[in-house]
Amino acid sequence: MAGSDADGRGPARRGGAARRPAGSSSARGGEAAAGRPEPLSTAEAAAEGAELPAWMRLYFYGMHGITLDVLVSAARRFARSPDLRMLGFSSPYRCLLHLLTHFALEQVYLQRRRCPSAFVFNFLLYPLAHVGLQTLAGRALLLGLGGGPGGAGAPGAGDLALQYLLALYHSQVFLRRFLRLRCRRQLQPRPGAAPAPAPAPAPPGARAPAAAGGRRRRPRGPRATEGAPSKGLPDLLRFLFYGMHGFLDEIFFTFFFDVLGQGDRATSGHTSLWSFFMYGSCSFVVEKLYFYLHYSRGWSTWQRVPVYVIFIYLWELSWGLGLRACGACSWDYSHYPLNFLGLITLMYLPGWIFLCVYQDLLSNALWRVQYIPTD
Repeated sequence: MAGSDADGRGPARRGGAARRPAGSSSARGGEAAAGRPEPLSTAEAAAEGAELPAWMRLYFYGMHGITLDVLVSAARRFARSPDLRMLGFSSPYRCLLHLLTHFALEQVYLQRRRCPSAFVFNFLLYPLAHVGLQTLAGRALLLGLGGGPGGAGAPGAGDLALQYLLALYHSQVFLRRFLRLRCRRQLQPRPGAAPAPAPAPAPPGARAPAAAGGRRRRPRGPRATEGAPSKGLPDLLRFLFYGMHGFLDEIFFTFFFDVLGQGDRATSGHTSLWSFFMYGSCSFVVEKLYFYLHYSRGWSTWQRVPVYVIFIYLWELSWGLGLRACGACSWDYSHYPLNFLGLITLMYLPGWIFLCVYQDLLSNALWRVQYIPTD
């Protein structure tokens, strides 16, 4: 699913498909953790192996920042000129700034208990830090793109009000829940003990492996600790992750596509708000196919990829037909060879194959992540 060209620069190029993080946790690690409750994440406690790795948090932060860029720019553009394509914008530069500013704001948020007044921290100190960092990041981006120190004036009242609201959302909604994620870790072998091979966690629908004598054993996935789910992220959170990842895919793809076509003039990529639902639902279904075909049927990667690709093309075609009927379709491949109705093209087949392989890695990584509900 592709974002369309924003201000009439031409038909949209689309990038990205389903994808998913890497590395599955072992069943034995989950069982070892079952006997004692583990802390939530780096933000909540510093127990070994419980926190999300720094690379994973940065990955989430960059993706979340791009999502906010797309939502805000699409809303502003729609307010100026209603367009059912709902185009939004961001760039790899902004992604880098977002992951750094989000990480810095996480460190600020962790100091909240040192403030004697929760109200002062939540509604004054944290918003000030958020607005200041975002303003500095915006200036740094302008300077980096050659805008010069006078390229933009001081932020207006509307911009400051928007940043204040985003700061409240960031501290009271996003970080409060994001920092309740934890990453299951493998059980460390005892000194002198021979390491035993760790089976992958059994996803939903996986058939039990056959034991000696032909008898099947029930798959031993990670057990739940107190208050923790016995599997990875809930389905709704996985859908949200894949929808945001769709924004990330298209922003990066259209940005680099424009760089190749326009050179230094390209400063941002584009996508459509509809891509959130297209990618979120498509990747969610492809993940289910992965769990079934890999764990239940034992299919290899190159046996699964053709199934993924066929499904993705059918999904893109069906969404394109529906959005075109409403005047909301943001892509048109009519100028490409090997296209069908201008909605799908074999020109992007190598990209879809790559993203299908990456999808399996994302699925495995998400399977290690758990969400601890609030009390």
